[in-house]
Amino acid sequence: MLQLRCFTFNPFMENTYILFDETKEAVIFDPGCYEKEEQNTLLTFIENEGLTVKYLINTHCHIDHVLGNAFIKRKFNVPLLIHQNEVPVLKSVIAYASNYGFPAFEETAPDHFIDENNTIDFGNTQLKIKFIPGHAPGHLVFYHEPSKICIAGDTLFQGSIGRTDLPGSNHDDLIKYIKSSLFTLPDDLVVYPGHGEETSIGFEKEHNPFVGKRARF
Repeated sequence: MLQLRCFTFNPFMENTYILFDETKEAVIFDPGCYEKEEQNTLLTFIENEGLTVKYLINTHCHIDHVLGNAFIKRKFNVPLLIHQNEVPVLKSVIAYASNYGFPAFEETAPDHFIDENNTIDFGNTQLKIKFIPGHAPGHLVFYHEPSKICIAGDTLFQGSIGRTDLPGSNHDDLIKYIKSSLFTLPDDLVVYPGHGEETSIGFEKEHNPFVGKRARF
């Protein structure tokens, strides 16, 4: 059975997720842990649960989602997986990290590129992937239908969508891909976003003011 644990880190209140199953193999998504206390919180949970981390994955590479990349890679010696379109996004972080109050940010390089033709396999679990650009050029969403879990990053939020005023963002693309791809997933799939509380595909299809049936134009 797939399990999920969420940790909210850094001043951006970013959601970091750990997924693991009965084999105790685990995947970490979007580690936002920057401060030592945040890193220790994540490490303590992993140690207490007896987890073996297999992959580090960024849904996308904006600063709030990658602050803990170097820590995770170094601590667990695991590969970093991203979409190839996120390379310039990831490389740019070091140039502005200090301006956002993160002078000790460490650069990391991706080890493998993934897209929606791949799956993420760990333990007895296989996650499928959706390519949902718009908030970021290589944004990926990961889901597991049997467990009704969807790691959505900054694509779809409870009553909102990812911002599209950042370099590499495209509002029309985000709307299009949410409707044509993300909304093809089952209504009862629980959406775990990069910020804020979880929601569901069905609820957002009906109520989201940007992409739902009652969207305001």
